[in-house]
Amino acid sequence: MTDHQAAAMAVLGPDPGRYADPAAWTRLHAELGFELPGDHRAIVDAYAPVRLNGHLHLSHPATERWNLGRWIRQTVRAWSEGDWDDVAPDEDPRLLCGLKSLRFGGDDGLWPLAGTDRGETVFLADAGTASAWLLVEDGEGGWTRYGMGFAEWLHRCLIGEDTAGPNSSAFHPGPVEPRSLPTAHDDRPAPWYGPDRGM
Repeated sequence: MTDHQAAAMAVLGPDPGRYADPAAWTRLHAELGFELPGDHRAIVDAYAPVRLNGHLHLSHPATERWNLGRWIRQTVRAWSEGDWDDVAPDEDPRLLCGLKSLRFGGDDGLWPLAGTDRGETVFLADAGTASAWLLVEDGEGGWTRYGMGFAEWLHRCLIGEDTAGPNSSAFHPGPVEPRSLPTAHDDRPAPWYGPDRGM
């Protein structure tokens, strides 16, 4: 069985771990009312805030810019303002993914974990449970359920599989290109590259 957290981190390369901060996670979890999955925390602590292959963004709870807690709150608020009563059946995530209700945030709601510059949002469903899974909105009203954890989803994304619905692959040949996101006005982060994947 594949250890997807280790596999994703191997593809991303050495862990710069610039902002690892247990206290920041404690504050965020107290605010949310549950703990985000351990694989998500480990990857975020190792690399975030970062943009992967030019499109996938991961924020961190310990930074002022690209702050994960702020991004989660803003994203929950934005998605909560939508009118879900008049959604066409073929675009209704409740029907497509077997959800009893559609809420963003809260005890039984969807929680955003990551987003892309293509408009995709990765949500955590059944947060705080051992059976948590992911729901991805493709930026155009299409929803896909992924019965896997964040590290597996990320690993599959980085190796070029469809991870935001059919035909959604954003494969980049050669090494993965992480780029640290700027955390100060004079910050000019450069990309670094993961190891050769032989792809």
